[in-house]
Amino acid sequence: MAGRKPKPKAKVKVIPLGGLEEIGKNMTVIEYGNDMIVIDCGLAFPEDDMLGIDLVIPDTTYLEKNQDKLHAIVLTHGHEDHIGSLPYVLQKVKVPVFGTLLTRGLVENKLREHKLLDSVDMHTVVPGEKVKFGQLTVEFIHTNHSIADAVAIAVHTPAGVILHTGDFKVDYTPIDGDIIDLPRFAELGKEGVLLLMSDSTNAERPGFTISEKNVGKVFDKLFEETPKNRIMVATFSSNIHRIQQIVNSAYQYKRKVAIIGRSMVNAVKTASELDYLQIPPRTLIEINEIKNYKDEQLVIITTGSQGEPMSALSRMAMNEHRQVSIKPDDKIIISASAIPGNEKSVFRVVNLLLKAGANVVYGDMEDIHVSGHARQEELKLMLALTKPQYFMPVHGEFMHLSAHRDLALSMGMDKKDVFIMKLGEVLEVNKAEAKVNGSVPAGRIMVDGLGVGDVGNIVLRDRKHLSEDGLMVVVVTMDRENGTIIAGPDIISRGFVYVRVAEDLMDEARAVVLKALEECEEKNITSWNYIKGVIRDTLKNYLWQKTKRSPMILPIIMEV
Repeated sequence: MAGRKPKPKAKVKVIPLGGLEEIGKNMTVIEYGNDMIVIDCGLAFPEDDMLGIDLVIPDTTYLEKNQDKLHAIVLTHGHEDHIGSLPYVLQKVKVPVFGTLLTRGLVENKLREHKLLDSVDMHTVVPGEKVKFGQLTVEFIHTNHSIADAVAIAVHTPAGVILHTGDFKVDYTPIDGDIIDLPRFAELGKEGVLLLMSDSTNAERPGFTISEKNVGKVFDKLFEETPKNRIMVATFSSNIHRIQQIVNSAYQYKRKVAIIGRSMVNAVKTASELDYLQIPPRTLIEINEIKNYKDEQLVIITTGSQGEPMSALSRMAMNEHRQVSIKPDDKIIISASAIPGNEKSVFRVVNLLLKAGANVVYGDMEDIHVSGHARQEELKLMLALTKPQYFMPVHGEFMHLSAHRDLALSMGMDKKDVFIMKLGEVLEVNKAEAKVNGSVPAGRIMVDGLGVGDVGNIVLRDRKHLSEDGLMVVVVTMDRENGTIIAGPDIISRGFVYVRVAEDLMDEARAVVLKALEECEEKNITSWNYIKGVIRDTLKNYLWQKTKRSPMILPIIMEV
């Protein structure tokens, strides 16, 4: 009819719940009408100020509210920052999980530990496969990364194609011989990509990421240079290609291989069973068999490349490992770069190993590690092939996201078509426009032991206070009827001063509190809350004057 405007096409919603302005806990919601899927379900490791916290997972309030729309969680690969939250999220949201064979194997290990394996509906997909969820069709595209079986995910929606690269690099000589499927990315670019979401981890680094095969050559060189001594290699347990290269070098130089570390043992077992790791017959031995072989016949592959306190390498460095002690002249190769924030832990372990007489190869001493993430030239290649209408950098701190945005702008994209998002913001997009429209709950849920989400900012603030200034407990016994003091005040100090050395201070503190309580008694004040406030304020002021410290003060009134 004349004059009537054409009805605008529905928009697809893209909602990041993790993985922006942070490293880890990657999770993104794609929603069209009444159909919703989630890409990845990762965790992050706690920051230094998260005292006592074990893990950090995404806030899934939005998923729980929209359980009836949610068809699936689809996974790009098997790293912790992409699958680690599944055991916690799947207890709140019942939903099938889709991943490639190795990813599924690693997820099942995790679910088995949490006794969830029987209750989760798992599906294996292969690169090139498409799975339909209502009006959303999810396509899995083979990529290269520092773990085998990584995929990008293209979500075909009525509004257009949303392409999520996952973590990727362009490796023309990968260990498994299976190059990233660049032709498919180019085809999608020709057909039209509405929105590209691309890995930003190495967006600040110029050039190309080196091929994983280069590391194999370095291992061969190091093995050749070490004909008489035992060799140990610490690396990420998930880096199956790296483990394969260590095994290849060991076999070439006629050495047996022993594996240490729970996550390493599990990863090697899973990857071998699924044929992602080829270990020649009679190469692998149990760790308790190493005493039957000479040093020049052994390679030990271990966890602990990040200096984790409970890892096998850390315990060996501190001479606390039951089966392996560091010997002088052991060649120890740390084949990983320190994750930001872990540098001190890594240096601590390196120092201990060097003190034990070991020969340690780490950091930039040799090319013993290459990244699994694309650098600038590869990121530009992805943008050039896919030619997206809109672009959202993902996976990285703000500096990584903004560097990736600048790359897109340098290639001719318009500033208004590039979106650096915040967690929880809703990007609504179709071919006519893209805009941020509102937000959903998002943030960090902290896991402490078996408690999920029961430790928040207030508890962390108290822990910080206790860790910095200590605690003083003031115990007073009072008559319930008339508020007279029957016993006390007794003051207990923890983490503030050593009582035996500071007897005078403690006696004076007791006298100050007693004087304040007697004043309350004279005024006939019987409100316990008021009296506790007086104790807290009086003691706090006194201690600050005397010590310039401010411990947490806990008044306890016993009634009789």
